[in-house]
Amino acid sequence: MAKEFSRSSRVSEQIHRELSELIRLELKDPRLSSKLSLVTLTDVEVTPDYAHAKVFYTSLAGEEHREEIDQGLKHSAGFLRRELGKRVRIHHTPELHFVYDASVERGTRLSNLIDEAVKSDEGRKDE
Repeated sequence: MAKEFSRSSRVSEQIHRELSELIRLELKDPRLSSKLSLVTLTDVEVTPDYAHAKVFYTSLAGEEHREEIDQGLKHSAGFLRRELGKRVRIHHTPELHFVYDASVERGTRLSNLIDEAVKSDEGRKDE
């Protein structure tokens, strides 16, 4: 049986798609220009009244560029919201709040720890 998606879920998905495209193709912020290809939106959560949207992102640019990317995205929020309003047909275009998503980094770190533990166990078996 197919899962029914709520209107809020559909709006979140559409915002996610549109923002990804806008960031990739339309954003010209000099702080982000060389790092935009390394920014990935991971999720969008919209409040029930559509007034606010938390936009979760991650970046492969490295820890040293996180603050610069965060400032660039926050500075571009007005432009992105305006462009989003032209593309998404809802009564009120939500205010965008960008939030760094560290779950990818945590997952990679945990995966590396597991790999190290497995190698360590294999080394003990050989002794």
